[in-house]
Amino acid sequence: MRHPAQRRSQLPSFAHPALGATLALSLSLGAQAQKVETISIGVAVAQTSNTALLGQEQVIGAKFAEKFLNGRGGINGTPFKLVFQDTGGDEAGAINAFQNLITKDRVLGIVGPTLSQQAFASDPIAERAKVPVLGPSNTAKGIPQIGNFIARVSAPVAVVAPNAVRQALKLDPKIKEVAVLYAQNDAFSTSETGTFQQTAKDQGLTVATVQKFQTTDTDFTTQVTAVLNAKVDLVIISGLAADGGNLVKQLRQLGYKGLIIGGNGLNTSNMFPVCQKLCDGVIIAQAYSPAQPSAANQVFVKEYTAQYKKAPPQFAAQAYAGVQVMVEALKVIDRKKKLNTWDLDDLRAELNKQILLGKYSTPLGPIAFDKEGEVIQKEFYVAQIRMKDAKTGSFVYLK
Repeated sequence: MRHPAQRRSQLPSFAHPALGATLALSLSLGAQAQKVETISIGVAVAQTSNTALLGQEQVIGAKFAEKFLNGRGGINGTPFKLVFQDTGGDEAGAINAFQNLITKDRVLGIVGPTLSQQAFASDPIAERAKVPVLGPSNTAKGIPQIGNFIARVSAPVAVVAPNAVRQALKLDPKIKEVAVLYAQNDAFSTSETGTFQQTAKDQGLTVATVQKFQTTDTDFTTQVTAVLNAKVDLVIISGLAADGGNLVKQLRQLGYKGLIIGGNGLNTSNMFPVCQKLCDGVIIAQAYSPAQPSAANQVFVKEYTAQYKKAPPQFAAQAYAGVQVMVEALKVIDRKKKLNTWDLDDLRAELNKQILLGKYSTPLGPIAFDKEGEVIQKEFYVAQIRMKDAKTGSFVYLK
């Protein structure tokens, strides 16, 4: 439980949400304001824009959660429903989604958005309205500290990213010189590259060149030329799927032969059509693996694979986990006092409290939250992309 003395709300001065995704738990209220007739989970993710390569996987994960969890009884026998909104790829779209979900749809809680850039801008809106937020893929430093009502199911980049560098050194112990490239207009990428650069130095590596780009860029000739001139052994990229995939492709096309590490924004099979066969070999640290042995994950993988004919990706698993946590917290509340008897504001506050108190068996493995809303997760992975042809590939998990 968060107490004001333990945690002070830190609302950023800027008020734009970043590209991405948001899942929001909403109520459809009848004529009487206190009566909950339908429990709706609104899903506001980037279904358009260059962020859609990530948001599309979250839509799938959320829809799967709706079908699977309702099939198992929903909230103590009452089904919940998903309502989708497209945030687009800009901050205004995400702000609009949050405002609609809170004021128009009268949400109970929000799972989202996709990107940390969005979270720094849109989460303060939910914080001021005292609506609980669960970030499904917001991994930048400082997300839970935005406010008392902000938490995340996505492990911070500072915990996940270093594993990729250590794995690269296992594959090639002769690595000495590193090039780092990052999207300077994306808050997550800026946070992630700081972690990557510090990890490289901690491992005794030399950061020979640091190159910046924009998530909207398509021509990376300048950056690639700088990398080639630096004669590095390892390239580390922090960006999104579209720009990151193009950067990987152009590095290979112009002659770079060494290992490449991709950050969390490249952690999607939707990147495969972008860099195609040249995606092969990219190393990515992950907070989810289909091989995670828990019973909860194995059931998730079996059912997801049967429906979608492929193993679930991380962004789908995290979106599923976000919905699951909201639903399980509501089940606990409902057992004590039926949801349709609560006042909306009181129920939002109770949901926020219960989310932090609970322990959850999710596809990510067992998770819980600390008093600030930071996820407590123990298991992480590193995968390497293996392409079968120009469009088809997979993440092969390394040990």
